[in-house]
Amino acid sequence: MLSHSFMELEDTYGAHNYKPIPVVIERGEGVWVWDVEGKRYIDMLSSYSALNHGHRHPKILRALRLQLERVTLTSRAFYNDMLGRFEKKLAETAGYDKVLPMNTGAEAVETALKIARKWGYYKKGVPKYEGNIIAASGNFHGRTITVISFSTEPQYKDGFGPFTPGFKIVPYGDAKAVEEAIDDRTIAVIVEPIQGEGGVIVPPVGYLRKLREIADKHDILLIFDEIQTGLGRTGKFFAWQWEDARPDVLVLGKALGGGVYPVSAVLADDPVMEVMTPGDHGSTFGGNPLASAVGIAAIEVLEEEKLPERARELGDYFISELKKIKSEYVKEVRGKGLLIGVEIKPEYGSARKFCERLAELGVLSKETHERVIRFAPPLVIKKEEIDWSLERIEQVLTGDL
Repeated sequence: MLSHSFMELEDTYGAHNYKPIPVVIERGEGVWVWDVEGKRYIDMLSSYSALNHGHRHPKILRALRLQLERVTLTSRAFYNDMLGRFEKKLAETAGYDKVLPMNTGAEAVETALKIARKWGYYKKGVPKYEGNIIAASGNFHGRTITVISFSTEPQYKDGFGPFTPGFKIVPYGDAKAVEEAIDDRTIAVIVEPIQGEGGVIVPPVGYLRKLREIADKHDILLIFDEIQTGLGRTGKFFAWQWEDARPDVLVLGKALGGGVYPVSAVLADDPVMEVMTPGDHGSTFGGNPLASAVGIAAIEVLEEEKLPERARELGDYFISELKKIKSEYVKEVRGKGLLIGVEIKPEYGSARKFCERLAELGVLSKETHERVIRFAPPLVIKKEEIDWSLERIEQVLTGDL
């Protein structure tokens, strides 16, 4: 079957809740993928940072296969011999007492909100069910009803109300606005260290550290959603490390599954996590032995191959080279590590046409927030592969629309 046949299948039988770039991927290896006609592309999206290790990393595949031959699912009704190992590895790597495993990023965000609310009522003493949590404008934390309740993107909310109460919205990057929004019912503040889906928005230097100070001053929890920015993407193992702004609750996902299996987790120290007791929360698949084996391997690869350091070095190079391109279309190049956004000037419309042209030349990217081209390749990318991409990116950004 040819590409158009597979696209027609999805269009006929699938819900129309996505608008993919018209490429049908058949296989992948490292930073490269091939379509059903055999054309090769470089993956500059990494499944929104879920593929930090690249496609089909050998060590992660080996861990997956070995565990497939043993046991894949036990539920949390019983212990298994892999979960504790995964929790220990993740807790020690991130520097937290406890790990609560889930599957998807949205589930992990929901879990973090539940933990925070219960902590607020049972530990801080906020009157029960009167608490509020502060979030930032332009945020993206998932697609559940509760999460979209504090989204500022109209499309994410249109037709899906009524919404979950208990959230306040302040401008992203404005620590003063956070402090001004705090009252005696405030439990927590939740932000992304860099807003990926929001357009690769990098906050002012010192913002994360100031949030840490504000949270300490007012006895509220600081929650960082590092589903996209964590696990090496920005050039540190976790983005909060750029400013030594360790959150009370850390939310991880995407790359924790090594690009082969959905794995997410919420981390916190005992005084916060101990509010969760048997029956409070759970997941049939969360913490299953297959996910645990994959998660361990994913962390080990990041450490052994020094992928955060690689992201920092190659990200600096990639950003600097993008900034050298003389393009009438580009308003700004921004990012950190290998999470990079190229914003198109408003008068040139959507970034999608640029992404479609890039795909024709063998570079896969995706528009975000309408006018931003997001470049977020696997962290295993080589300098010569970035150069190969830059030639084509420059061709698109300096050519005719």
